[in-house]
Amino acid sequence: MASPRTITIVALSVALGLFFVFMGTIKLTPRLSRDAYNEMKRAYKSYVRALPMLKKMGVSSILLRKSIGALEVACGIVMTLVPGRPKDVANFLLLLLVLAVLFFHQLVGDPLKRYAHALVFGILLTCRLLIARQPEELPPEKRMLSVNGDEQPLIREAAPEKGKMKVS
Repeated sequence: MASPRTITIVALSVALGLFFVFMGTIKLTPRLSRDAYNEMKRAYKSYVRALPMLKKMGVSSILLRKSIGALEVACGIVMTLVPGRPKDVANFLLLLLVLAVLFFHQLVGDPLKRYAHALVFGILLTCRLLIARQPEELPPEKRMLSVNGDEQPLIREAAPEKGKMKVS
């Protein structure tokens, strides 16, 4: 049976991956929701206006929106379908992307209700990354201690046997 840690990581990976595929698709095409797509176009125009440095670098609102949308879709697919280390890389990239989006919202002075979802999903990405990076806890009987190159099982630590009391 899978450990609770594994179940948590898989559930978070799939949910976050699907969310970012959905949001990235909205940024790329009006097929899912024309209203949301038009709102994204308007929002990214305000982001580029608020950062004239982007305009000087030749980054238009369309390029910014489409590149962020494509990155969200790509990382979302990796988070949903690809096993192993690439999930952590996609998680990290999405976390950086969420931080950039939060910066953009603050820059243009959006109210909290406009970017609360980004804040929540940033927290979820952080939690998933922290859980995934923790080492797997081995059961006490499988823990081994290396002494002079030989593997020896660890002595059971402080767990008293059933029916016995620990006296100090």
